[in-house]
Amino acid sequence: MSKTRPLAFAVGGLSKTFDTTTVVDEVSFVVPAGKVAALVGPSGAGKTTVLRLLLGQLTPSSGTASVGGPGSGARRGRQVLGAVQSPRGLHPARTVRGQLSVFAAAAGVSGDRVDELLSLTRLEPFARERTGKLPAGAQTRLALAIALLGNPPLLVLDDPFDGLDQAEIAWLTEYLHAHARRGGTVLLTSRTLSAALPVADELIVLDRGKITYQGSPARLRRSHPDRLLVRASSPIALATTLAAQGFTDAVMRPDGRLAVAEASLAQVESAASQARVQLTEITPEHIHPDQVLAALTHTGQVSSPYPAPTAYGMPR
Repeated sequence: MSKTRPLAFAVGGLSKTFDTTTVVDEVSFVVPAGKVAALVGPSGAGKTTVLRLLLGQLTPSSGTASVGGPGSGARRGRQVLGAVQSPRGLHPARTVRGQLSVFAAAAGVSGDRVDELLSLTRLEPFARERTGKLPAGAQTRLALAIALLGNPPLLVLDDPFDGLDQAEIAWLTEYLHAHARRGGTVLLTSRTLSAALPVADELIVLDRGKITYQGSPARLRRSHPDRLLVRASSPIALATTLAAQGFTDAVMRPDGRLAVAEASLAQVESAASQARVQLTEITPEHIHPDQVLAALTHTGQVSSPYPAPTAYGMPR
């Protein structure tokens, strides 16, 4: 029998109200150790507020938010949690190395660790630059380097993809996967599903302070699948034959085309042949993850700052 993972983060019935405005409304989720979870939603969804409640920077109006559990590294004098917050909290007049060294000294971390993190986060070329003049991506990587100084097992990262180019996003994604494989845990936020999907084991979509989806990326894909749009001489006969073969997710569009999920082109053609239906047009319809986010939130049409992933960005 598999051993239950300890919980790294636990939120139960969490709410936060400022004056008369509720920004987090009855939010509940848990993140087991060794997982990467993503809070996803548009600006104003409540993501940063949830993180600040977890970090103890805000007091909940109701509910609970806890980090770690019994036997955590804090009892052994180890830094348990590292955080990247928005805004990044960097001193604009300090150099990159100077900023990192100040936090290293406060944490009792050696200069060798500073050099190691400058290399890890690819900040060596910026080491003598003042933080106020850094591009957004370099500021994000410096904030990450500061969070990693004590090699904490738990990471809370607010919009860690902000300003990163595609190569930097790929590097960070692989780093966070490796961190989880070593037993570490990550809770991050993202304004787009396209950025969160490659890294997250668990998705928590927020809209106006409420959870609108919670579960795995695979389950989300199954509820918003790519489709083949088929124009046929008898779409009803084709749908009937496909259903008999186990492809039951076929929807008639207003323009008369049949939108078929899960079936391949060859399987649609085989079903058409069996039903003696003539096919006149087959068009793939790939659903971009941020179209799904728009459907789950009140954002309308989302324009993603990140490159579109291929075929929904996750395997079938």
